[in-house]
Amino acid sequence: MSKLNDSKKQYDDIEIPEELSQIVHDSIRKAHKKQQKNKPLKQWGIGIAAAATLFITSVNISPALAQSLSTVPVLGSIVQVLTLKEIQVAKDTYNAELKTPGITGLENKKLEKMLNEKYIAENEALYESFQKDMKELEAEGGGHLGVASTYKVVTDTDDILSISRYEVNTVGSSSTTMRTDTIDKKNEILITLPSLFKDNQYIEAISTYIKGEMIKQMAADENIIYWVGSEADFVAFEAISPDQTFSITADHKLTISFDKYEVAPGYMGVLTFEIPTEVIESNLISNYYIK
Repeated sequence: MSKLNDSKKQYDDIEIPEELSQIVHDSIRKAHKKQQKNKPLKQWGIGIAAAATLFITSVNISPALAQSLSTVPVLGSIVQVLTLKEIQVAKDTYNAELKTPGITGLENKKLEKMLNEKYIAENEALYESFQKDMKELEAEGGGHLGVASTYKVVTDTDDILSISRYEVNTVGSSSTTMRTDTIDKKNEILITLPSLFKDNQYIEAISTYIKGEMIKQMAADENIIYWVGSEADFVAFEAISPDQTFSITADHKLTISFDKYEVAPGYMGVLTFEIPTEVIESNLISNYYIK
């Protein structure tokens, strides 16, 4: 059996974690208990993506990387972000470099485990897709293929941890996608964008502001291009999605992000807009997170 097949069997045999509904219920119960001891929180929500099996590979991993578990010294003494695994593949014109983050120090171990297994599963899927595409290209006579994933802690305060994962695919031109998780460190819950607002009217409020900012930026700089308005070269941006990528800054401001090519040409890259609180103030459930 090849190393790749042997590795696949290892993570296929790992038991899938407990149902995520139980994680949600436990998080809610735990947050209620903490609210009785600490400053009350008016309302919050939890959004959790599906967890999956653990990812183990053995193809072209350097021993130093495979055995490393490096702490990133950017967080407080309790909650930390770790590099769980780094994977490097270099074969002719095929290259992959995957870095998987992990969170440690949460008292809510079910939430911690779910997040870490989600991050591992993301790179599992990315690596499997890379292997499949590489084999197809080899069968067709070869080509260039590259993939990379990394992460960045974008906010770290006593209250909030926001961690973004970036995925870059290179086939001819490159594309970049970003996913961000924002965690309430005190109540140990995962915050979703809809959970910050009374109803879905925040979508229109945020979208209107962003479209206005796009038009303003284009008017000020001819090198800036957004796909907005009736003269857009591609499908014009109309509104954010209900679960658009977001984060909360250290000074309690909401930011909204778009992937490369999502609302603008590729040279504009991943785009982030900070939303003034007055734009969404009437839509917020409270000012606990956004001020």
